[in-house]
Amino acid sequence: MKIDVIIPLYKPDSTLFLLLDRLENQTVPVGRIILMNTGKKYFEELTAGTDFPEKYGNVQVVHLEKEEFDHGGTRHRGVMYSQADIFVVLTQDAMPADVRLLERLTENLSGNVAVAYARQLTGPASSILEKASRHFNYPEVSRIKTKADLEELGIKTYFCSNVCAAYRRDIYEELGGFIRHTIFNEDMIYAAAAIAAGYAVSYEAEAQVIHSHNYTNFQQLRRNFDLGVSQADHPEIFAEVASESEGKKLVKGTWRYLKRRKQLYRFPGFCVQCGFKYAGYLLGKHYKKLPMGWVLKLTASREYWRQKGN
Repeated sequence: MKIDVIIPLYKPDSTLFLLLDRLENQTVPVGRIILMNTGKKYFEELTAGTDFPEKYGNVQVVHLEKEEFDHGGTRHRGVMYSQADIFVVLTQDAMPADVRLLERLTENLSGNVAVAYARQLTGPASSILEKASRHFNYPEVSRIKTKADLEELGIKTYFCSNVCAAYRRDIYEELGGFIRHTIFNEDMIYAAAAIAAGYAVSYEAEAQVIHSHNYTNFQQLRRNFDLGVSQADHPEIFAEVASESEGKKLVKGTWRYLKRRKQLYRFPGFCVQCGFKYAGYLLGKHYKKLPMGWVLKLTASREYWRQKGN
Protein backbone atom coordinates (compact mmCIF):
# COMPACT_ATOMS: atom_id res chain seq x y z
CA MET A 1 0.00 0.00 0.00
CA LYS A 2 1.38 3.39 -0.99
CA ILE A 3 1.58 5.93 1.83
CA ASP A 4 1.83 9.72 1.51
CA VAL A 5 2.27 12.19 4.38
CA ILE A 6 0.51 15.57 4.55
CA ILE A 7 1.86 18.28 6.88
CA PRO A 8 0.35 21.77 7.29
CA LEU A 9 3.11 24.30 7.95
CA TYR A 10 3.23 27.79 9.41
CA LYS A 11 6.50 29.58 10.12
CA PRO A 12 8.55 26.35 10.17
CA ASP A 13 11.95 26.26 11.85
CA SER A 14 14.94 23.97 11.43
CA THR A 15 13.17 21.07 13.17
CA LEU A 16 11.33 20.58 9.88
CA PHE A 17 14.51 19.07 8.43
CA LEU A 18 14.72 16.62 11.34
CA LEU A 19 11.06 15.69 10.86
CA LEU A 20 11.57 15.03 7.15
CA ASP A 21 14.69 12.97 7.83
CA ARG A 22 12.84 10.80 10.34
CA LEU A 23 10.00 10.26 7.88
CA GLU A 24 12.49 9.27 5.18
CA ASN A 25 14.01 6.63 7.48
CA GLN A 26 10.82 4.80 8.45
CA THR A 27 10.62 1.01 8.08
CA VAL A 28 7.63 1.57 5.79
CA PRO A 29 8.61 3.74 2.80
CA VAL A 30 6.88 7.08 2.23
CA GLY A 31 5.71 7.97 -1.27
CA ARG A 32 5.34 11.74 -1.19
CA ILE A 33 5.47 14.27 1.60
CA ILE A 34 3.08 17.14 0.87
CA LEU A 35 3.75 20.36 2.77
CA MET A 36 0.75 22.70 2.90
CA ASN A 37 2.70 25.83 3.77
CA THR A 38 1.00 29.02 4.95
CA GLY A 39 3.15 32.06 4.12
CA LYS A 40 5.62 31.52 1.29
CA LYS A 41 8.19 33.96 2.66
CA TYR A 42 8.67 31.99 5.89
CA PHE A 43 9.44 28.82 3.98
CA GLU A 44 11.81 30.60 1.62
CA GLU A 45 13.66 32.18 4.56
CA LEU A 46 14.12 28.75 6.15
CA THR A 47 15.36 27.00 3.01
CA ALA A 48 17.44 29.83 1.50
CA GLY A 49 20.99 28.70 0.87
CA THR A 50 20.19 25.02 1.45
CA ASP A 51 19.98 22.07 -0.94
CA PHE A 52 16.35 21.47 0.05
CA PRO A 53 14.97 20.60 -3.45
CA GLU A 54 17.81 18.17 -4.15
CA LYS A 55 17.89 16.52 -0.74
CA TYR A 56 14.12 16.10 -0.43
CA GLY A 57 13.12 15.12 -3.94
CA ASN A 58 9.84 13.50 -2.89
CA VAL A 59 8.64 16.60 -1.02
CA GLN A 60 5.97 18.74 -2.68
CA VAL A 61 5.44 22.23 -1.29
CA VAL A 62 2.08 23.95 -1.78
CA HIS A 63 1.99 27.60 -0.70
CA LEU A 64 -1.15 29.34 0.48
CA GLU A 65 -1.99 32.66 2.10
CA LYS A 66 -2.94 32.93 5.75
CA GLU A 67 -6.53 33.84 4.90
CA GLU A 68 -6.82 30.58 2.92
CA PHE A 69 -5.93 28.29 5.83
CA ASP A 70 -8.62 26.15 7.37
CA HIS A 71 -8.19 23.17 9.71
CA GLY A 72 -10.32 20.89 7.58
CA GLY A 73 -10.14 22.57 4.17
CA THR A 74 -6.35 22.83 4.01
CA ARG A 75 -5.86 19.18 4.96
CA HIS A 76 -8.48 18.11 2.42
CA ARG A 77 -6.70 20.14 -0.22
CA GLY A 78 -3.51 18.30 0.68
CA VAL A 79 -5.28 14.98 0.24
CA MET A 80 -6.24 16.03 -3.27
CA TYR A 81 -2.54 16.31 -4.16
CA SER A 82 -2.06 12.68 -3.14
CA GLN A 83 -3.00 9.51 -4.99
CA ALA A 84 -1.88 7.14 -2.24
CA ASP A 85 -4.03 4.34 -0.81
CA ILE A 86 -3.24 5.59 2.70
CA PHE A 87 -2.36 9.13 3.71
CA VAL A 88 -0.97 10.23 7.05
CA VAL A 89 -1.82 13.65 8.44
CA LEU A 90 0.87 15.06 10.69
CA THR A 91 1.50 18.41 12.38
CA GLN A 92 4.87 20.13 12.04
CA ASP A 93 5.58 19.85 15.76
CA ALA A 94 4.93 16.09 15.99
CA MET A 95 8.21 14.17 15.86
CA PRO A 96 8.26 10.40 15.15
CA ALA A 97 9.55 8.67 18.27
CA ASP A 98 11.21 5.88 16.26
CA VAL A 99 11.56 4.37 12.78
CA ARG A 100 8.46 2.18 13.17
CA LEU A 101 5.88 4.94 13.56
CA LEU A 102 4.26 4.47 10.13
CA GLU A 103 4.51 0.69 10.28
CA ARG A 104 2.68 0.51 13.58
CA LEU A 105 0.22 3.25 12.68
CA THR A 106 -0.97 1.49 9.52
CA GLU A 107 -0.72 -2.20 10.42
CA ASN A 108 -4.39 -2.44 11.50
CA LEU A 109 -5.74 -0.08 8.84
CA SER A 110 -7.89 -2.68 7.09
CA GLY A 111 -11.29 -4.35 7.40
CA ASN A 112 -13.71 -1.84 8.88
CA VAL A 113 -11.01 0.47 10.33
CA ALA A 114 -11.23 3.86 8.61
CA VAL A 115 -8.60 5.81 10.55
CA ALA A 116 -5.83 5.11 13.07
CA TYR A 117 -4.19 7.67 15.31
CA ALA A 118 -0.92 7.62 17.24
CA ARG A 119 0.01 7.95 20.86
CA GLN A 120 1.46 11.33 21.83
CA LEU A 121 4.39 11.35 24.22
CA THR A 122 5.59 14.42 26.07
CA GLY A 123 8.93 16.08 25.42
CA PRO A 124 11.67 16.62 28.05
CA ALA A 125 10.53 20.19 28.76
CA SER A 126 6.91 19.22 29.49
CA SER A 127 5.33 20.12 32.80
CA ILE A 128 3.98 17.41 35.11
CA LEU A 129 0.44 18.58 34.33
CA GLU A 130 1.04 18.21 30.60
CA LYS A 131 2.38 14.71 31.23
CA ALA A 132 -0.74 13.85 33.21
CA SER A 133 -2.98 15.14 30.43
CA ARG A 134 -1.13 13.15 27.75
CA HIS A 135 -1.23 10.03 29.93
CA PHE A 136 -5.00 10.41 30.27
CA ASN A 137 -5.75 11.01 26.58
CA TYR A 138 -3.13 8.63 25.17
CA PRO A 139 -2.88 5.54 27.40
CA GLU A 140 -0.48 2.62 27.00
CA VAL A 141 -3.06 0.19 25.60
CA SER A 142 -4.34 0.24 22.01
CA ARG A 143 -8.07 0.07 21.27
CA ILE A 144 -10.37 -0.16 18.27
CA LYS A 145 -13.55 1.90 18.78
CA THR A 146 -16.94 1.38 17.11
CA LYS A 147 -20.53 2.48 17.58
CA ALA A 148 -20.91 -0.26 20.20
CA ASP A 149 -18.52 1.66 22.50
CA LEU A 150 -20.65 4.82 22.72
CA GLU A 151 -22.38 3.78 25.92
CA GLU A 152 -19.08 3.03 27.67
CA LEU A 153 -16.79 5.70 26.19
CA GLY A 154 -19.20 8.51 25.33
CA ILE A 155 -17.45 11.38 23.49
CA LYS A 156 -14.13 9.49 23.70
CA THR A 157 -15.51 7.08 21.08
CA TYR A 158 -15.00 9.84 18.51
CA PHE A 159 -11.62 10.89 19.81
CA CYS A 160 -8.99 11.05 17.08
CA SER A 161 -6.08 13.43 16.50
CA ASN A 162 -4.64 14.83 13.30
CA VAL A 163 -1.43 15.50 15.18
CA CYS A 164 -0.67 12.07 13.72
CA ALA A 165 -3.33 9.95 12.05
CA ALA A 166 -3.52 7.60 9.05
CA TYR A 167 -6.57 7.42 6.78
CA ARG A 168 -7.77 4.93 4.20
CA ARG A 169 -8.41 6.85 1.03
CA ASP A 170 -11.30 4.65 -0.18
CA ILE A 171 -13.33 5.29 2.97
CA TYR A 172 -12.27 8.95 3.08
CA GLU A 173 -13.70 9.50 -0.41
CA GLU A 174 -16.83 7.52 0.42
CA LEU A 175 -17.53 9.71 3.46
CA GLY A 176 -16.72 13.00 1.71
CA GLY A 177 -13.49 13.69 3.60
CA PHE A 178 -12.78 16.37 6.18
CA ILE A 179 -15.28 19.11 6.69
CA ARG A 180 -14.09 22.01 4.54
CA HIS A 181 -14.61 24.89 6.98
CA THR A 182 -14.19 24.41 10.70
CA ILE A 183 -12.48 26.17 13.56
CA PHE A 184 -11.27 22.93 15.13
CA ASN A 185 -12.00 19.22 15.53
CA GLU A 186 -11.99 18.21 11.85
CA ASP A 187 -10.49 14.89 12.99
CA MET A 188 -13.23 14.09 15.51
CA ILE A 189 -15.96 15.23 13.15
CA TYR A 190 -14.61 12.82 10.53
CA ALA A 191 -14.24 10.01 13.10
CA ALA A 192 -17.84 10.50 14.21
CA ALA A 193 -19.04 10.26 10.60
CA ALA A 194 -16.99 7.10 10.10
CA ILE A 195 -18.40 5.45 13.21
CA ALA A 196 -21.95 6.46 12.27
CA ALA A 197 -21.39 4.77 8.88
CA GLY A 198 -20.39 1.53 10.59
CA TYR A 199 -16.61 1.93 10.46
CA ALA A 200 -14.09 1.87 13.30
CA VAL A 201 -11.39 4.17 14.71
CA SER A 202 -8.15 2.60 15.90
CA TYR A 203 -5.92 4.00 18.62
CA GLU A 204 -2.41 2.62 18.10
CA ALA A 205 -0.45 2.99 21.34
CA GLU A 206 2.73 1.51 19.82
CA ALA A 207 2.78 4.18 17.09
CA GLN A 208 4.30 7.12 18.92
CA VAL A 209 5.12 10.76 18.27
CA ILE A 210 6.66 13.29 20.61
CA HIS A 211 4.24 16.19 20.86
CA SER A 212 3.34 18.42 23.79
CA HIS A 213 2.78 22.04 24.78
CA ASN A 214 3.04 23.91 28.06
CA TYR A 215 0.10 26.22 27.48
CA THR A 216 -0.60 29.10 29.83
CA ASN A 217 -4.02 29.32 31.45
CA PHE A 218 -5.17 31.94 28.95
CA GLN A 219 -3.94 29.81 26.04
CA GLN A 220 -5.93 26.91 27.47
CA LEU A 221 -8.99 29.15 27.69
CA ARG A 222 -8.69 30.18 24.04
CA ARG A 223 -8.09 26.63 22.86
CA ASN A 224 -11.13 25.38 24.75
CA PHE A 225 -13.19 28.31 23.48
CA ASP A 226 -12.56 27.06 19.95
CA LEU A 227 -13.38 23.53 21.08
CA GLY A 228 -16.73 24.76 22.42
CA VAL A 229 -17.42 26.61 19.15
CA SER A 230 -16.81 23.47 17.10
CA GLN A 231 -19.22 21.50 19.27
CA ALA A 232 -21.86 24.23 19.12
CA ASP A 233 -21.58 24.27 15.32
CA HIS A 234 -22.03 20.49 15.08
CA PRO A 235 -24.88 19.50 17.41
CA GLU A 236 -25.65 16.53 15.15
CA ILE A 237 -22.50 14.94 16.58
CA PHE A 238 -21.78 16.46 19.96
CA ALA A 239 -25.29 17.03 21.34
CA GLU A 240 -25.79 13.29 21.75
CA VAL A 241 -22.64 12.70 23.81
CA ALA A 242 -21.64 15.07 26.61
CA SER A 243 -18.01 16.15 27.04
CA GLU A 244 -18.32 17.20 30.67
CA SER A 245 -18.02 13.62 31.97
CA GLU A 246 -14.58 13.38 30.37
CA GLY A 247 -13.53 16.46 32.31
CA LYS A 248 -14.48 14.76 35.57
CA LYS A 249 -12.49 11.66 34.59
CA LEU A 250 -9.48 13.86 33.79
CA VAL A 251 -9.62 15.45 37.25
CA LYS A 252 -9.73 12.05 38.96
CA GLY A 253 -7.02 10.66 36.70
CA THR A 254 -4.73 13.62 37.31
CA TRP A 255 -5.22 13.31 41.07
CA ARG A 256 -4.10 9.67 40.90
CA TYR A 257 -1.21 10.52 38.54
CA LEU A 258 0.14 13.23 40.87
CA LYS A 259 -0.41 11.11 43.97
CA ARG A 260 1.65 8.23 42.54
CA ARG A 261 4.47 10.68 41.86
CA LYS A 262 4.13 12.41 45.24
CA GLN A 263 3.33 15.76 43.62
CA LEU A 264 -0.16 16.43 44.93
CA TYR A 265 0.95 19.95 45.83
CA ARG A 266 0.49 20.69 42.12
CA PHE A 267 -3.19 19.75 42.19
CA PRO A 268 -4.47 23.24 43.15
CA GLY A 269 -2.67 24.68 40.11
CA PHE A 270 -4.29 21.97 37.99
CA CYS A 271 -7.72 22.96 39.35
CA VAL A 272 -7.09 26.58 38.35
CA GLN A 273 -6.12 25.38 34.87
CA CYS A 274 -9.34 23.35 34.70
CA GLY A 275 -11.31 26.47 35.60
CA PHE A 276 -9.82 28.34 32.64
CA LYS A 277 -10.47 25.37 30.35
CA TYR A 278 -14.08 25.01 31.42
CA ALA A 279 -14.75 28.74 31.21
CA GLY A 280 -13.39 28.78 27.66
CA TYR A 281 -15.42 25.73 26.73
CA LEU A 282 -18.68 27.18 28.10
CA LEU A 283 -18.11 30.53 26.40
CA GLY A 284 -17.42 28.74 23.13
CA LYS A 285 -20.55 26.60 23.43
CA HIS A 286 -22.59 29.80 23.74
CA TYR A 287 -20.57 31.99 21.38
CA LYS A 288 -23.69 32.99 19.42
CA LYS A 289 -24.83 35.01 22.42
CA LEU A 290 -21.55 36.93 22.66
CA PRO A 291 -20.62 40.19 20.91
CA MET A 292 -18.21 39.59 18.04
CA GLY A 293 -15.61 41.72 19.81
CA TRP A 294 -15.58 39.22 22.67
CA VAL A 295 -15.39 36.29 20.27
CA LEU A 296 -12.33 37.74 18.54
CA LYS A 297 -10.60 38.27 21.90
CA LEU A 298 -11.41 34.76 23.12
CA THR A 299 -10.61 32.73 20.02
CA ALA A 300 -7.21 31.30 19.09
CA SER A 301 -8.29 31.28 15.42
CA ARG A 302 -9.12 34.82 14.37
CA GLU A 303 -8.71 33.97 10.69
CA TYR A 304 -11.61 31.51 10.95
CA TRP A 305 -13.99 34.29 11.93
CA ARG A 306 -12.82 36.52 9.10
CA GLN A 307 -13.53 33.68 6.67
CA LYS A 308 -16.86 33.00 8.35
CA GLY A 309 -17.79 36.70 8.01
CA ASN A 310 -16.96 36.64 4.32
